[in-house]
Amino acid sequence: MAGFLINLPFYIMPYLLVVGVVVTVHEFGHFLAAKAVRTRIDQFSLGFGRAWASWVDKSGVEWRLGLIPIGGYVRFAGDENAASVPDQNDLAAMRREVVMREGEAALNGYYHFKPIWQRAFISAAGPAANFLLAIVIFAALLMTVGEPISPARVGAVVPGGPAALAGFKPGDLILKADGKTIKYDLEVRELIILRSGLPTNFVVERGGRELLLTATPKRGPVEDGVGRIQQLGRLELIFTERPQDRIFKRYGPIDALEGGVGQARDLVTTTVFYLGRMISGHETADQLSGPVGMAQISGDLARQTFDMSKDVSTLVRNALIILITLIANISVGIGFLNLLPIPVLDGGHLLFYAYEAVARRPLAAKVQAAGYRVGLALVLGLMLFATWNDLQRLRVFNFIGGLFS
Repeated sequence: MAGFLINLPFYIMPYLLVVGVVVTVHEFGHFLAAKAVRTRIDQFSLGFGRAWASWVDKSGVEWRLGLIPIGGYVRFAGDENAASVPDQNDLAAMRREVVMREGEAALNGYYHFKPIWQRAFISAAGPAANFLLAIVIFAALLMTVGEPISPARVGAVVPGGPAALAGFKPGDLILKADGKTIKYDLEVRELIILRSGLPTNFVVERGGRELLLTATPKRGPVEDGVGRIQQLGRLELIFTERPQDRIFKRYGPIDALEGGVGQARDLVTTTVFYLGRMISGHETADQLSGPVGMAQISGDLARQTFDMSKDVSTLVRNALIILITLIANISVGIGFLNLLPIPVLDGGHLLFYAYEAVARRPLAAKVQAAGYRVGLALVLGLMLFATWNDLQRLRVFNFIGGLFS
């Protein structure tokens, strides 16, 4: 914990850069979609709270930089309702006010008088921009850096462990795991960490023949990429790698784009799988991280990159790769989170619009307000819980307790 505090600037700068890019792209997705359907916009804000900098462009949009750099928003003209979806009475009053002040033609520029498909398009554009950013980054990395290809060859098997009980032997080459083709050993690790207690099929090559083995990972200490130890699923086998086996395969534009889509899809699939396992009680919520955890990961990766780089050019190259990879991963997470059908999130807006499309009228204001409060409580509760997890990992409470002991 003390080390984290000492190196706090080292953690804050990468975090602000990563979050700043992801949030900017998300809000810019809403902004561009709104502009595409000729919607009037009052504000574009990065961060919340009092603005430490702001300016107004020639189209009348106020651009703001808030003091709290953990999010952002696009505010449309007439957007006064907390849920951003006024009911029928609110719309009628707003319509009369706009017509009296600006004339009938001005209604076409207001978000709330747009057709449902245009409002849904604007709401969905934020998450879509996050997914697009991630896909572009993944594709660019596949074209320039390449994809690591290293056979997942078993070097040793821990006696009595899940792999040994399933029949794994040194020299086995894992070809598939849970139906997925395995290109390198890290894919196996990423697959099994969330499958403790869940029987998983593996196709291995042994002596020129393919064999089907079924192993059940067990929960135990696993070290992640930045040195943190967590209780996750493990097979208790050791992979071996010959230097000549590891290559980086570069892809052409079409294949790279397909690979980028596949990587983004895999992240979403893994997230859904984890949430399902967590809700069913088969996994703990320890993997949930908030802003503090994101800052820690960003800082740890930055320090790790600095320590591993031999010269300035290598440092810049490695830092850029790590940074944009982290941006891509977090961008997928933000895009997925915002599509959840929770009021105050984009998915909640889409849910309201779906109701309006079916019922042919907006949801009642009281229901919207109640949904907004519940949604806000859920989001804040999730953030508080994730932050609690982060503080537990950093041993903040042990550190504070030690000050008074």
